Amino acid sequence: MRNRPVEGPFALTHRSGNSDHLHCLNLAADQRGLHRGMPLADARAICPDLSTRPADLVREAAALASLRRWASRYAPMVASDGTDGLIADITGVAHLFGGEAELRADLHARLTRAGLQASSAVAGTRGGAHALARHGGGIIADGALAQGLGRLPVSALRVDHDTAEALARVGLARIADLAHLPRAPLARRFGAGLVLRLDQALGVQAEPVAAEPEAPHFGVRMTLPDPIGLQSDVMAGLSRLLDRLCAKLSLHRMGARRVRLELRRVDRGTAQVEIGLARAMRDPARIAALFAKGVDEIDSGFGIDAMRLTAPVTEPLAPEQIGGGPDARHQDALADFLSSTGNRIGFDRVLRLLPAESLIPERSFLLVPAAYSAPEPASHSHGSARPALIFPPEPVDAAAGSPPASFRWRRMRFTTLRAQGPERIAPEWWFDDPAWRTGLRDYWRIETREGPRLWLFHTPQSPEWRIQGEFA
Repeated sequence: MRNRPVEGPFALTHRSGNSDHLHCLNLAADQRGLHRGMPLADARAICPDLSTRPADLVREAAALASLRRWASRYAPMVASDGTDGLIADITGVAHLFGGEAELRADLHARLTRAGLQASSAVAGTRGGAHALARHGGGIIADGALAQGLGRLPVSALRVDHDTAEALARVGLARIADLAHLPRAPLARRFGAGLVLRLDQALGVQAEPVAAEPEAPHFGVRMTLPDPIGLQSDVMAGLSRLLDRLCAKLSLHRMGARRVRLELRRVDRGTAQVEIGLARAMRDPARIAALFAKGVDEIDSGFGIDAMRLTAPVTEPLAPEQIGGGPDARHQDALADFLSSTGNRIGFDRVLRLLPAESLIPERSFLLVPAAYSAPEPASHSHGSARPALIFPPEPVDAAAGSPPASFRWRRMRFTTLRAQGPERIAPEWWFDDPAWRTGLRDYWRIETREGPRLWLFHTPQSPEWRIQGEFA
C-alpha cells in the first residue's frame, strides 16, 4: 500500500545523541523557517503543525545506491553527493540526448513515471551543480558560473549552518557577496573550509567526480534455444553456469556460502532451488552434487527456457593448492557431509562440540552449528586432562576406600589397578545447578585391571561414588 502525500509541513527525523533532529523536510517546512539538522523540539516551537516520521537510513542508502546505478545511463561517472543526492560528469555526453536541456528533461520524465520527485541542475563545477540543484535547479551556461551562482545564499556552498549565520550577520548573505573578496581575510575569520568550498563552486579549485567502485555481482545466466525438461539437461546447464560463476568467484578471491538456481519455464512460471554450503567454496563439481536432489524434484512444466545462477551469500576465500594432502581431503569430505546433511535437515540442527572455559565437566563444552563454526582443540589450562567421553553421573557399587579397590558399574566388576587424584572441583557459585548442590567433588582417574580408564568422583559429605567419564 502506498502512502498518501502529506499536506503541509513534513519532515523525517533522526535521533542523534539524546534528541531528535530534522533529517529531511519538504518545501512547506522549509518555507516555515525549518532547516535540516534542527532539533525537533525547536522545529515544533516554530511550526506546531509539523508532521514527522522516523527516517530509515538503511533503506535510504539502498535506494540511493540503486538510483546511482540507474543514473549511469546518463553518464559514465556517477557518484553519491552526500546522503540525498547524486553527481554525474556529463562532459561529452549531453549531445547524445540533444543537449543539456533535453538530457535534463528526459531525466525528470523518467523519474516522474517512477513516482519520484527530484531537483536537478547542470553547471560547470560540481559545487555549482550541488548549490543550484538544492535551490531550484536549472542550467548555468558556460562562462556564466559566477552570475548563475551569485544570487544563491551562502549556505549553498556546503558550509555548516553556524558559518552561514556568521556570514549573514556581517552582511554576506549571498555567494555574490563573497566572490570578489580577498581569500586570506575570509579564511582567517571564517575558516579555510569556506574558501575551499567557494573556490570549488566557482571553478578555481578542481573537484572531480570520483565514482564509487561497484561491488562485484556473483551471478550468471543462460538463455536456451530450445526448452529442456530432463534432469540431465538441467544439470548439464547448471554445470556450465557453475564453471562461469566459480571463475568469477576465483577472480575476486571469494567463495560461496549459498547458491541459488532460478529456472524460467516457457509459460513464464519460475522454479527455484537453493542450497547452503558448510564452508566457503568455489568447486563446481562439489557444488553441483548438492543440487541433484532439488533439481530432480522440479516441475519443468512445458519446458525450461532460461537459467540463472547466483551466489547471494559469499565469504573471502584465499587461493588453495589443488590436490592437497590427507588433511585437506578430510576437510573437504567433512564439508561435503555437513553441506549435504544441512540442506536436508537444516544447518542449525547439525551441531559440533567446542571447548568452553569451565572447570565443571557438564559446562566444559558448547553445542554450536557445525556449518558456522570451526573446530577448536580442547584446552587443558585447568590442569588435569578431561576424559574423551563425558556423560551424566552414574552410580557405582564401590567397596570401601578412597579410591575404591573394586567397584561394579553397568553389571561389570572392575578392579582398581592405578589411581590418580583427587582433583577437587568446587561448584560455580553464580549458577544454581541442582546437580552440584551437594558441594565439592573429589575426582579420581582410575585405571582398571580390565582395561577401561574411568573418571570417578565422590563428595566429602557422602561416601557414595559415581562415574562420569571414560578416557580414551
